[in-house]
Amino acid sequence: MRFAIKTAPQHTTWEDLLAVWRAADTIPVFESAWNFDHFYPIFSDPTGPCLEGWVTLTALAQATTRLRIGTMVNGVPYRHPALVANMAAALDIVSGGRLELGLGAGWNEEEAGAYGIDLLPTWTERFDRLEEALEVITGLLSRETTTFEGRYYRLTDARCEPKPVQRPHPPICIGGNGEKRTLRAVARYADHWNFIGGPPEDLRRKLDVLGAHCAAVGRDRSEIRVSAQLMSDLSDLGRLAHEANQLGEAGADLVIVYLPPPHRVAVLEPLAEALAAVG
Repeated sequence: MRFAIKTAPQHTTWEDLLAVWRAADTIPVFESAWNFDHFYPIFSDPTGPCLEGWVTLTALAQATTRLRIGTMVNGVPYRHPALVANMAAALDIVSGGRLELGLGAGWNEEEAGAYGIDLLPTWTERFDRLEEALEVITGLLSRETTTFEGRYYRLTDARCEPKPVQRPHPPICIGGNGEKRTLRAVARYADHWNFIGGPPEDLRRKLDVLGAHCAAVGRDRSEIRVSAQLMSDLSDLGRLAHEANQLGEAGADLVIVYLPPPHRVAVLEPLAEALAAVG
């Protein structure tokens, strides 16, 4: 089992965020670091500050040398998938092949409504659009030209050059716990599934569901890396390490520890020591 950190770029300063990632880059226990893709803070005061995900991730890529980097996860409604493909290719190049490309259907109605972004009225439509976006993005990143005719996106002999360092494309990470559409999309498209949180028994059950979806498309479930997000009290690192170990026993390959703001470098070394004891 491996470990990572996640720092939501909300209710924080750039200086504090940067300091945490630079410090984490020097601690081998942490294999990757993640931010999120929202324009408003979530599960907190939505009027507070929130740094844009792609810009901060690109800057943090330049401030680190070892950590794999990613956004958990990019909302497909926020950007045309052809734009996402070009951004991903460029960021994979400038990071030296360290990008994990997180993608999801999108859910935050507050920020989408404020900006006039169409989330689509039903989850069925949102996931149909996600699957079209996955076709577009993987095509552009891996093929010389891509032509696609869907309900939501249309491309004609479209190019994305230069290609990313990682071939055929950076690992695709799909986040979400939905058993019908999310896990079906994971089986078809993803290299990495992120369990967004919950008890270990939920993770076990969903892995069984994912296995069934993989069997339906002729894929080996073991090809898909499994991560689990862990939101726990950083004041009790023994309990956090126990919870991480339980997730590992349930099937997680990677546990991503959410670091709530304010972001403080001082939490990293004790956290790494606690996790190393169960890793």
